[in-house]
Parts: sequence; structure tokens; C-alpha cells
Amino acid sequence: MSSAPATTFPLVTLAIPTYNRANGYLRQTLRSALAQTYPNIDILVSDNCSPDDTERFVKSHADARVRYVRHATPLAPNDNFNFCVEQARGDYFLLLHDDDAIDDDFVETCLKAVDYRTNVGVIRTGVRAINSVSTVIDEGRAEIIGLSAGDFYLAWMSGRAVHYCCNTLINTRALRELGGFRSRHNCFQDAMAAFRILATHGRIDVPAVKVSNRRHRGKLAHTARVIEWCEDSVDLLNMMCELAPAQATTIREQGEKYFAKVNFSRAADVQSLWGRIKAFFLVYRFFGYRYRPTPGMLFRTTALYRGLRYLKRKALGLPPWVD
Repeated sequence: MSSAPATTFPLVTLAIPTYNRANGYLRQTLRSALAQTYPNIDILVSDNCSPDDTERFVKSHADARVRYVRHATPLAPNDNFNFCVEQARGDYFLLLHDDDAIDDDFVETCLKAVDYRTNVGVIRTGVRAINSVSTVIDEGRAEIIGLSAGDFYLAWMSGRAVHYCCNTLINTRALRELGGFRSRHNCFQDAMAAFRILATHGRIDVPAVKVSNRRHRGKLAHTARVIEWCEDSVDLLNMMCELAPAQATTIREQGEKYFAKVNFSRAADVQSLWGRIKAFFLVYRFFGYRYRPTPGMLFRTTALYRGLRYLKRKALGLPPWVD
């Protein structure tokens, strides 16, 4: 436990929007929030009409720090996120998805890094990636310290800075002034909010890995969702260029390549081969016909590709991907 005087501890809201995971990941997520060594936290569980035992499970924790809200009618996921922003009581806000987890000292480490000040826009840590059975499959420290907003954007697009909701504490007031988490199709809504706030209110990086982000392999049923990701990608790229005008040319050049690769990867999850080809062409068109998909992306969903990936991970001494 930190030895700082109690009067110096800003309140931090850990918001857990959830649906139907009382018997699964939610247990680990809530446990990680309750285990925080930091003494002044507000835990909000926002239940989006779960048909399972979520209410009983959350209420079984007799802890004054936990608030449970069950919505009367289902909300769109992003509306539930913004409900959490509206209901937050803390000076800082963490959107903690119900399949992620934070280390016991995550909040304490973040607040120590800013000397318990409440005027920092974004505080971010390193993050580890885990699969469905919580095996660590990758991790990255937040080593990008002291860079300008423009340099941070470039580092993010080059893979040297990792952004997820679970490793990003955001200034609650700044987030509300921005209107919460919003983008055209709510694909990059978290990045839109965090990247604008860090440019306008400042950012502190904590190198240590303090959170676990769970990776899922989902499948897109049609190309419409790929189009939405592409449109949000273009909006995010335009915003970054606007916020860092001196580096706009470099950001746009690198961003077109980065977002093309990201969206080719999403297009590879389209189920049908014809739909996949169509999605690839749409991505190719969105980003200037300059960045082509690899053959591996086109055939990523085949049994042969999965087998080759398994053998490669085994040869490298990595755990197999578990869906």
C-alpha cells in the first residue's frame, strides 16, 4: 500500500461494462479490480441485460467500492461504455472490458507516476496479451516516454507503442468534455478519444507491464463491417494529422500503410472466399491502391494456414494460439 497521505489520493473509477460473463472472464476481471493496492477506487459494473447470473455474482461481493447497475433494456455496446463515463465518480477513468484484467498495483503505479495530480490527460502502461485460457502470448512495455503527440502516433503505427482500453487511464473531465467514446462507426472510438486527449491534455507513460488484454479470434460475416473499419481508420488518420500538423505528411504516409495492413487483416476474417476477395479490394481502394495484401492474408482461414502457423509457433517455442 502506498504511504502517501490519504488526502492526496484522487478517486479512480474502474468501469466494467459486461454482458453474460458471470461464469467466465468477469470473475477474473472483477477480482483484479477489487485487488487494487490503491486505496481510493470506485468500481462500476454496468450490466447490459445479461441473461446469466451476473447480478447475483456481483452483489455477492460485499464491498462498498462496488456499484452495480443493470440496464432495463439492452444498449449498444458503445452506449454502455458512455453510460459508464457519465456515471464515473473518479478524477480518472478506466474502461475495463469484462475479459481483461489489471495487475494489483496498476492504479497505484499510474497515480504515483503523476505524483497524484489530477490534470494529466492520459496515463498508460505496458500490456501483455493473453489468450482464452490466460496464457501469455505477447507483451510490450510502454517505452515511448516523453514524445510529442505526433511522435507517439508514429510510434503507435510502427508497433512501438501499444494502446488498449485496459492500459489507458483517461482524465474523466476531459473525456466528458469530448463527449465520451465516439467515432463514425464506433470501431476506433477509444483511440479517437485517447489520442485527442493526450494531444490536448498531456500524457505520462509507465514502462512496466501492468495489464492483461485478452485476444480473441473473431470472424466477420460480411464485408460491410470491413468498410466501417476502413472509414473509421480514415477518420482517425485525419484526426492525427490535424492534431500534429508539423508531422502531418509523415503521419499520413505511414498511416495509410498501417491502416491498410490492419484492415487487410480484418478482411482476411471474412468467411467466404469471394467475400474476402471483395473486402481486400475495398481496403486496397480505401488506402490508395499502394499497399497490397499478402497471399497469407487471403488464405488465413484455411486449415493449411492454421497448421503452418501452429508449426511455426512450436518451432519458435511459443504457446499455440487457443481460440
